[in-house]
Amino acid sequence: MIEVVLDTETTGLSASEGHRIVEIGCIELKDLIPTNNKFHCYLNPERKVSEEAFKVHGYTDDFLSKQKKFSQIAEDFLKFIKGKRLVIHNAEFDVSHLNNELNILGKNKINHEIIDTLQIAREKFPGSSISLDALCKRYNIDNSRREKHNAVIDCELLSKVYINLLDQREPTFELSVEKDFNSEVNYNNKVQYFNKIVKPSEEELKLHKDFLKREIKKNHFN
Repeated sequence: MIEVVLDTETTGLSASEGHRIVEIGCIELKDLIPTNNKFHCYLNPERKVSEEAFKVHGYTDDFLSKQKKFSQIAEDFLKFIKGKRLVIHNAEFDVSHLNNELNILGKNKINHEIIDTLQIAREKFPGSSISLDALCKRYNIDNSRREKHNAVIDCELLSKVYINLLDQREPTFELSVEKDFNSEVNYNNKVQYFNKIVKPSEEELKLHKDFLKREIKKNHFN
């Protein structure tokens, strides 16, 4: 199974208010293990960044004005995600902005299977904070590089959070195949989300067991 962990940064909260994407980050996973295949770009949004968004990611209007426009990278981006399931934290936000950019170019909307880790975390930890930072803390994932939001760093962290969410145990890294991975998740969003947590195959479990062991050493003993 090939998936893409995806994150965007924008000029503001709502695409319906004319806000645009300023950064896209993607990391490819194969059988839940990160590959070296990545997609990353900063974008010229052709408008000013809101004060609130600047506080989140720190990208200035001057810096962004020197970057490519979405129209110049759209084909490469669509080629990168083609045929792959998307893993996004708060998917409705990112997908709405991506669809807005595609609509401006007269292109079709995102029509991929999507796993929203925010929704999965909400089902697993009702009443608890489920921000990316909170989930990193829950799973002892080092997020010290995340001084501000950055699409690539956020994707790297989310890929680790995603693996832990599928593991069905918290906060350890021990693998379990006994718990039902196929339980329905109630996604109440306009975006068409993939509505099952996928049960990894025996081969997938074997492949990323070593990866998880390395993460234990990195996050607990370094």
